[in-house]
Amino acid sequence: MNALLLQNGRSRRRRPERSALAIPGRSAGLTLVELLLGLSLGMALFVTLLQTLLLHGRGNERLVRLVRERGVQRRTLALLRSEILRADRLELGESPGLQPACSLAGRRPVLQLQTARGTISYTLSPPPSAIWRGQVLMRCGPAYGLDGEPSTGSSLNRVLLDGLATGGFEASRSGPGQLRLKLQQEFRLTDGHRQTISSAVEIATAERAP
Repeated sequence: MNALLLQNGRSRRRRPERSALAIPGRSAGLTLVELLLGLSLGMALFVTLLQTLLLHGRGNERLVRLVRERGVQRRTLALLRSEILRADRLELGESPGLQPACSLAGRRPVLQLQTARGTISYTLSPPPSAIWRGQVLMRCGPAYGLDGEPSTGSSLNRVLLDGLATGGFEASRSGPGQLRLKLQQEFRLTDGHRQTISSAVEIATAERAP
């Protein structure tokens, strides 16, 4: 009997065992300092990812515009080259002895060609309407037919390239029988920065004396 009471007394005095995962002196949950630290780390990671995405998007915008506008510049220079090689006479800027193909109406002549089908005038001007960006390079001359040859009809005035920077078209003689053409466009990106795209070509002219 006494042994049983003694055993029961020891059982009542026995302390509960601690969990193996419990930490002495530590309450459950996170402290305010730990929450603030975690929030700061999360915000830093978010800002880093956002900057990476913005830089990636800006790079894509530049690349897409570069590929697109370079293609347009190459086609414009190819047209200029083909017409220069057809020309009997070539004048840089305005020439008293060569009548422009169209009324200038405030446009500045930068290149004029005398061909067998008539005069072709290239001019720089402000955009003729709101759909065009920046300065524009315009061509006035015979239109091309379905066979790819200039027609004998009346001259037409058309925009070849827009988005040109100030003085964005240059035609200069780089040597005897050599003509250098340069195009330069400038665009404002969505982040406020500017992107400049340029192309140039050297042409061996075949013009004959007037």
